[in-house]
Amino acid sequence: MSDLAEKFLRAFIPLFVAIDPIGLVAIFLALSRGVSAEARRHIARQAAWTAGAVSLLFLFLGQTIFTALGITVNDFEVAGGLLLFILAAREVLQRSTPEPQALSDDFGVVPLGMPLIAGPATITTLLLIAQTVGVTVALVALAANLMLVVLAFAFSERLGQLIGPTGLRAVSKIIALLLAAIAVNMIRRGLAG
Repeated sequence: MSDLAEKFLRAFIPLFVAIDPIGLVAIFLALSRGVSAEARRHIARQAAWTAGAVSLLFLFLGQTIFTALGITVNDFEVAGGLLLFILAAREVLQRSTPEPQALSDDFGVVPLGMPLIAGPATITTLLLIAQTVGVTVALVALAANLMLVVLAFAFSERLGQLIGPTGLRAVSKIIALLLAAIAVNMIRRGLAG
């Protein structure tokens, strides 16, 4: 495998686990109940653009923010790992997808775009990937993952019928376990660094 492909996979896989496009499908289906197909497509694009903008903001200004706050990448790695672990544990222990509350039809920005797609897990993972494999590879991996989110949302009805609600929850739980393992690895690296 070429060095570039290996770097891409080292960036793509942790971001895929952090973003969890399959788990987001269940949330998207619950939130978009009763919304027209055209509105769902708009919301999916809105969520991807919001997540992309927030992620880029942190990717390019993250180091400046660290310097201004007097923290290091190792500090952020430990803190981010702890947050990821809490989020992953909450997902594993949660019994089912909560019933959606009344939302406006721009829920693509909040809660989908941020904090569900571009939340603490994604931002932490993205910043650490940029440090290890470079900003360009991190950008390509982020773009690929956001495209997968849009595709998952576009085919959410079909995917929901194919896998079923139980299958969607099971995949989400497995991804949450992988996220917990990545969190432990981040904490270990931060403490060793």
